[in-house]
Amino acid sequence: MRPVVTVVGGGLAGCEAALQLLSRGFGVRMFEMRPVKRTGAHGTDRLAELVCSNSLKSETEETASGTLKAELDALGCRLLALARECRVPSGSALAVDRDLFSAAVERELAAYPCFELVREEVTDIPSAPAIIATGPLTSDALAKSLGALTGEENLHFYDAIAPIVESASVDMEHAYFGGRYGRGDDYLNLPMEREEYRAFREALVSAETVVLHDFEKKELFEGCMPIEEIARRGEDSMRFGPLRPVGLRDPRTGKGAYAVVQLRRENVAGDCWNLVGFQTNLTFGEQKRVFGMIPALRKAEFLRFGVMHRNTYLNSAGKLNACFRFAGENVLYAAGQLTGVEGYVESIMSGLIAAVSLARELEGRSVAVPPATTVTGALARYVAGAGTGFQPMNANFGLLPEASRVGKKERKKYYHDRAVRDIMGFISETGYSD
Repeated sequence: MRPVVTVVGGGLAGCEAALQLLSRGFGVRMFEMRPVKRTGAHGTDRLAELVCSNSLKSETEETASGTLKAELDALGCRLLALARECRVPSGSALAVDRDLFSAAVERELAAYPCFELVREEVTDIPSAPAIIATGPLTSDALAKSLGALTGEENLHFYDAIAPIVESASVDMEHAYFGGRYGRGDDYLNLPMEREEYRAFREALVSAETVVLHDFEKKELFEGCMPIEEIARRGEDSMRFGPLRPVGLRDPRTGKGAYAVVQLRRENVAGDCWNLVGFQTNLTFGEQKRVFGMIPALRKAEFLRFGVMHRNTYLNSAGKLNACFRFAGENVLYAAGQLTGVEGYVESIMSGLIAAVSLARELEGRSVAVPPATTVTGALARYVAGAGTGFQPMNANFGLLPEASRVGKKERKKYYHDRAVRDIMGFISETGYSD
């Protein structure tokens, strides 16, 4: 009989890892501390809960996110397939109904008789073989044990969550559906004129925020920067960021706007929408007051207010290899945002790589990581070897070897085609998906 593998953490990385192991005949004992011990960001005790957003980003080939998805599809990723079954309209992005997605993941796991879910907190490093995938909201006790294991203090940064509004409360006289440059109608656009935008920005930068202990601006992660921090960078900073009006015109009038707030569907029913790019640390009262200055949201009903929370991740360089294995004799791996990858699909990727690597190690087979010309391989190598100044990292083409002889216009397509070609060659050569 194959051994039972301990997976600590029921997030995206942990669930992908568990499904990969289960499909290879291993037993899995998963520990999830919710609801016995809650976090500052999760709203439920469901497995694979999407916390910050319901979007898994673009599926377009000429993006790093789309290329990563293509690689993971080739590698036999389980969660991406489930996500597509639960998708909601979101243009070229893969966005899901959070509740349906969590339920689908739980059903998939429960279908395996050798899967056990234990609802309790793990405070010490588990016995091998194991994968620690507790995410950025790792409990203090386990974080302390990880610090002792790696010999360094954990690094950390602050992350933020955007609010959600009830669709029926949006004033449609000041809103319209449409994608940029006429590409679909999946987003609800809330235009603002120049004076409306200026008044909104002035209120935003002076609004009351929640005081966080030991908070420093240097600990903010750029990928989830609070909207009020973006506003403080300059009068037009939001207009070149989440409120950029480029490519958007009201189909009723053909008129553009000075700034545009976009809402994205939160669920299949379409009765609630999240404010794209509006992660925030404003107090709840200030969120209602300041965001209510947006013309279409003057009478909005907030189903969830935004919050900020502290994330923990390992200084992985030298502590984990590119397969996400801890140094040492024990068959111990890490996965997810705890390792320093940033993003939903990136976390799924790390769970897949960690699980397949662990399985192959236990089977006595060679362990390998995809080539550096793939987004998967490049990001895994970044985590293992970034060194001094390590920061969480999203999938991006800047991690790949440069294509100096390819023109700028063709470069992104070249990166995508090369990555897909090389991942398929890697799978054929190593039997990685077996």
